[in-house]
Amino acid sequence: MSVTGWVYLDGAYMAAQDAQISPFDRGFLFAQAAYEVTAVYNQKLIDFETLLKRLSRTLAGLEIEMPKEDLLVVHQQLIRRNNLQEGLIYLNVSAGMQGIRDFSGPETLVPSIFAFANRKQLIGDTARDGIATISMPDTRWQRRDLKTTQLVTQSLAYRAARRAGAVTAILHEDGIVTEAASANVWIVTQDGQLVTRDLSHALLPGITRARLLSLLQNGADQVEERAFTLDDVRNAREVFTSSAGAMIAPVLSLDGDSIGEGQPGPVTRAIQAAYYQFIGADLAALDWL
Repeated sequence: MSVTGWVYLDGAYMAAQDAQISPFDRGFLFAQAAYEVTAVYNQKLIDFETLLKRLSRTLAGLEIEMPKEDLLVVHQQLIRRNNLQEGLIYLNVSAGMQGIRDFSGPETLVPSIFAFANRKQLIGDTARDGIATISMPDTRWQRRDLKTTQLVTQSLAYRAARRAGAVTAILHEDGIVTEAASANVWIVTQDGQLVTRDLSHALLPGITRARLLSLLQNGADQVEERAFTLDDVRNAREVFTSSAGAMIAPVLSLDGDSIGEGQPGPVTRAIQAAYYQFIGADLAALDWL
């Protein structure tokens, strides 16, 4: 697959094929790197300031200095240079190349920054039709609240889901759901209660999750933040995930068993409408909503 377009690497904009990162970068050698993904809709960055706060928190946890670059300008330039109307901006901040391979490295870790644009339809077939999921044990490290590039578990989860004819996996610890492979999970119980997992080191504090909580706080649908099980997912009336890349994705099945009516439900549709309206989408053009 060819890589095209403009990217940003350590202070310079360049063609993607010209970008070179050292194999001695600590992100490559130790996965000592943070990343963020920002949704772009109608050339507008979604919830970028909240994302920067999470990046700062992750970098502090990895003992990497916060970049001195104006990251907002970097993102705006990538949107302009790539004429990105809809899609994602990926930002990777690693501990950089700090000499020969050494576990501890120097006391001060000066970051290396790489960012690129990815064209993607954010409100498309997944949002309209929903997805199938599988369940998998969550074998990640204990600081899942930090958004790092230690993504092998998620990668393997997506590969296993694809082999099973599904899209993604819902991860769990001893039957207690943590999150999906790259999204937060929400359920609507049989009595109509909207539930999502409470924040802890066990899961990522999702930016889209936070926005939905804000949109819902004054509405009729009060959200309960608490732990829930795989059986709660299987027995739910509705299930959906939230993330920058898929936004609001209805979940239709788990491990081959249908959830609810096996189609996107009314609560999911109402939450999609509220979020799409927030980002400036034309709801009238979404005749399935």
